[in-house]
Amino acid sequence: MYNGINLNFEYKYRTISVDHLGELQEDIDKLRRAGTLSDNEVYRSYIDSKKFEIPESLPNAKSIIILAIFSRLALVRFHIDGKNHEIMIPPNYYDDGTTFEDFENLIVKEIIKESGYKVEFTNKLHMKLLAVRSGLGKYGRNNICYVDKWGSMINLFVYFTDFQFEEDHWTELKMMDQCEKCSICIKSCPTNAIPSPSDENFVINAGKCISVYNEINGIIPNWIPSNAHNALMGCMKCQNICPSNRDVIKLTTQLEDITEDETKMILDGIINEKFTDSLSKKLKMFSPSDGVGALPVIKRNLGFLIK
Repeated sequence: MYNGINLNFEYKYRTISVDHLGELQEDIDKLRRAGTLSDNEVYRSYIDSKKFEIPESLPNAKSIIILAIFSRLALVRFHIDGKNHEIMIPPNYYDDGTTFEDFENLIVKEIIKESGYKVEFTNKLHMKLLAVRSGLGKYGRNNICYVDKWGSMINLFVYFTDFQFEEDHWTELKMMDQCEKCSICIKSCPTNAIPSPSDENFVINAGKCISVYNEINGIIPNWIPSNAHNALMGCMKCQNICPSNRDVIKLTTQLEDITEDETKMILDGIINEKFTDSLSKKLKMFSPSDGVGALPVIKRNLGFLIK
């Protein structure tokens, strides 16, 4: 705690003026016109849901605040048939204990530092694009946002405010310098989703990315090799081996073990209130009320990982 604020997390931030919203929209529209964006239905529904507009609930918004929160790679051991399987959960798929209230208090008391101003969270902006445009991070060739010293072990949050910051951090889109002569992520991608170094555009073919398929319920396409699966949700193939993550990837957090009985219940598709509540506390990936939707996805993904 610091001045009444929960600061049990590390953060970095940048601010830009809302005057750049049109330029942010153009960044996406330019890719859409060029046919660079994947036609994958799930991916396009995500991209098309982003609207670079001032929210109606805060019509006098003047600035956008982009927060990067350092979050460790989580590891959890699943026990089954007398063996244990240590499985990764990437930072953006589990609850690391920080809250929106923590961030809002932080912004008001430590960033704005003046009372009387409103702060409103938004998920309508493309956070990676915004982080790179603000200079908070840079793109990797794998289309992931990297923040200095933290690599890709981050979570991004964006807020509108009616406070006018003096400094506008708007910058050009940039890829990390170390990516220029590096192709490690390209070679490590099991589905060839990452473009070659000769491609000036660092937008991946999202329709080939494992994460697009293992985040939601349904059948995993058979063109994805069974040994390509590597995390309980999402994918860490290109991030694990990335030189920019070399040190930070070692700073993991260990979640509570999943017992043999619990692992069997997951694989058997058993869903009941007591089990769902217990598992949600251990995995920190879903709330008890979301168990009906989350557990079938976890069951399917876990099945690939322990075979």
